[in-house]
Amino acid sequence: MTDIKHMEARTAEHRPTGQGVTRRESLRIGAVGALSASLQLTRRSWAEAGSGNREADATEPVRTTTGETRIWDGHTHLASIRGEKPADRMAQLIEYADRMRIERLVVFMGWPFAYDPSPDQFRRQNDQVLAAIHDWPDRVLGYAYVNPNHIDHSLEEMQRCIVRGPMVGIKLWVAKRCNDSALDPIVQRATELQIPIYQHTWLKITGNLPGESTPSDLAELASRHPRATLLCGHAGGDWELGIRTVRPFKNILLEVAGGDPTAGFVEMAVRELGAERVIYGSDAGGRSFASQLAKVEAAGITDREKKLILGVNLRRLLSPIFKTKGLKS
Repeated sequence: MTDIKHMEARTAEHRPTGQGVTRRESLRIGAVGALSASLQLTRRSWAEAGSGNREADATEPVRTTTGETRIWDGHTHLASIRGEKPADRMAQLIEYADRMRIERLVVFMGWPFAYDPSPDQFRRQNDQVLAAIHDWPDRVLGYAYVNPNHIDHSLEEMQRCIVRGPMVGIKLWVAKRCNDSALDPIVQRATELQIPIYQHTWLKITGNLPGESTPSDLAELASRHPRATLLCGHAGGDWELGIRTVRPFKNILLEVAGGDPTAGFVEMAVRELGAERVIYGSDAGGRSFASQLAKVEAAGITDREKKLILGVNLRRLLSPIFKTKGLKS
């Protein structure tokens, strides 16, 4: 709390006499307050858990965080995490997740990142994820990274990683805009398998990458494939526009990973879409678990809505593929 009081004091010190709090100042203070709230909740949950051995254990998943909330993080990466081997990086990520009492992680893409990966490149990255999740079957889930510029190889990779392997969804990044009909075979196969499709979306004021999708692109894809389950990654970056763009499309869920924990983000998503269409993710290790949890933990929404966002919704999306694979949630 000392840091927040210091920020408020500095803000007041540099504000002209008689001037109210600006929108930017309000959002900045609100974001820091949200982060503080998340950290305080985590410290309290650790205290309630006792002082026993807190080392990561792949066979004994963490079950609670604040009250009875089970947190599942729908968006993590191996990149930006220390370790030479995938297993080393995964162990490090689990250690960080345990600090925040996160029960399960979804991880996709290996390293180094590739905007338009060749079949060999995305196969190698999926192999890194498969190696990373191998020792943590009760803690970590994987999505297969595919590229619509290589349809046949992508379909083969879905067969290898999902049908014959342990993965439970797919990740599409920035190789091709998702409104392109070239994606249709991938989406059709994902719909048959009843798995979610995570699509990165962004609205950049400097201009998107040539193959980078926007929420509008995803809306076009959703209209062509109403039975597909689509995740709007990052809420499009500009979340106010992103939320309103995907609102009419019931098969799109909004994911809140990445970006600063800005006050009002999650509240607007719940108000416009309903809590059942909002998914928590962190984008770790590009972002911290604490800052991203703060978006939800400190949001002005009900405890029930927080539980939906922090885990219930993701478990619902994955229940068909879990049933197919005989997995327990």
